Parts: sequence; C-alpha cells; structure tokens
Amino acid sequence: MQNKEELKKQVLDAFHFRHATKQFDPDKKITDEDFRFIMETGRLSPSSFGFEPWRFLVIQDPALREKIKNASWGAYTKLPEASHFVIILARTKEDTKYDSDYLKDQLKNVSKIPEEFLEKFLGRIEEFQKEDFNLLEGDRPLYDWASKQTYIALANMMTAAAQIGIDSCPIEGFNIEKMNNLLQEEGLLEDGHFSISVMAAFGYRTEEPRPKTRRPFDDIVKWV
Repeated sequence: MQNKEELKKQVLDAFHFRHATKQFDPDKKITDEDFRFIMETGRLSPSSFGFEPWRFLVIQDPALREKIKNASWGAYTKLPEASHFVIILARTKEDTKYDSDYLKDQLKNVSKIPEEFLEKFLGRIEEFQKEDFNLLEGDRPLYDWASKQTYIALANMMTAAAQIGIDSCPIEGFNIEKMNNLLQEEGLLEDGHFSISVMAAFGYRTEEPRPKTRRPFDDIVKWV
C-alpha cells in the first residue's frame, strides 16, 4: 500500500499535469473503461442536501457534435477532435424547489431519509431556500445554485482524468439561450427541467503546454 507522501505527490503531479487543453489529438481515443471511471467520479461528487442537481450528457453523435461546434465558440476548436465531449446540465426550479416532486423522490428513495424525518428535513430546506440563501425570487437563483454545484462534479472529473493521464478543458464559451434552444430541440432538457451549465472536452493533447502559473501560496491562503 502506498504511503501518504507518495499519494500526495501523485495528486499534486496530476494538478500540475492538468491544463485547459485547446487542441486534442483526433487519433487518440479514451477507452470506455477509463471514461466510465471519469464519469463515475462526477456521479459520486457531493451536492448540497444531496440533491444531485445535474445530468451529464456524453455527446457521441457526430451530427450533434457538429451542431454544438457551430453553436458554441468555446467548443469550436475542441470538436470533433476531442475523444469525448460532455455537457453538464443543471436542474431548474422545477426540480430544486423545496416542494418539488423530484426533491421528494430524491430524499425518500435515493437518500433514504426515513418517512418520520422527511417532512422536517423538507422544512429545513424550505427555510434555507427562503431565508438563508434567498433562492426563491424568480427562476434564476435556484438554477444558479444548482449550476454552482455542477462545477464540483466538473472539477472532480477533470482531476480524475489528469490522474490517469487524460487531458481536459472546461468550456463556458457559449450563449446559454442559444445552447438551450439547441438542446431543447434535441429533446434533452425534459421540457424545462434542465438548463445547460457548463461543458467539457476530454482527450489527449497534441502539444505540451507552457509551465503552469499561479499566484503565490501566501497570497491565496490566509491563516486567520
């Protein structure tokens, strides 16, 4: 079994390896086993109250990839060269409001919260959404809250990929309304239950990146 120092070095090596890859090698494909591993780290990611307010669309159809490429300036240089391309959707107010059917099902049948505690737990979520985070005024706050959580899954998937030598690039370069219209036409948003949050390309780099640059540790981390 590896000791802690070896594991820490491996993790940090993966963070140094990872970069926002702009050009992918179209001739190198990620194996099904490796990509399922990457997606599993996304599925196992934490979310507020255990909502799991996301869906991961692995875009394989060449025609749909071409539509996305032409609709998203951020994806234009990644498709079709990337081995795998993922669109991460966030659940909307339809599913994330404290009294939604999805939430009740999630807590009862997935999180397995006992029936005698369910009403009290839903009441705590209602208080959180109404008072703590003020999420119920309009449709956007609950979507934004869910969207923030999708980035936890995104980060975990990119880190997991880097740990096994696979490159990635997160993508926000798109018009939300335009992309939602495209995905709705493809029947992927379930009549307003989802909205696009972020995208990511995975594959293998064609060239080495420049050295990683970051602000100094002591400028970022403050001990108080």
